[in-house]
Amino acid sequence: MPLTPLDIHNKEFSRGFRGYDEDEVNEFLDQIIKDYEILIREKKETEERLDSLNERLGHFTTIEETLNKSIVVAQEAGEEVKRNAMKESKLIIKEAEKNADRIVNEALSKARRIAIEIEELKKQSKVFRTRFKMLIEAQLDLLDTNDWDQLMEFDVDATDLKTLKEEETLT
Repeated sequence: MPLTPLDIHNKEFSRGFRGYDEDEVNEFLDQIIKDYEILIREKKETEERLDSLNERLGHFTTIEETLNKSIVVAQEAGEEVKRNAMKESKLIIKEAEKNADRIVNEALSKARRIAIEIEELKKQSKVFRTRFKMLIEAQLDLLDTNDWDQLMEFDVDATDLKTLKEEETLT
């Protein structure tokens, strides 16, 4: 066990013949007691400061651990958000591609229907043209016949018509 200032103060030396000067020894011991007390006080202050610093260090260590955990949690949350965003973007792209395919297929189907309608209209216009041409040719043939000339030569007497009408009413 280390000496205390009180141990030094209470220390008694045996006296011998022609020993050391008692006042010098006491003075030296008093100086040792003062220095020793200062050292003990400084040691106690240093230990208290060390305890305080250790306590603060523990506090900061706890904060550091908490921050590290928070960073890890934030990173994991960020990764989760990133994964979810990737999934969502893939779903959006897939839906957009599906819609684009549907729109393209509808457009192609509509284009096919229009092409079929155009072909049908072409056929109908050819039939119409052919029939119209035949009608015009038939009408021209009628104009070219001699029946028109005969009609012009036909002479009807109005008096004959009157007698015919009277006869019909009598019968």
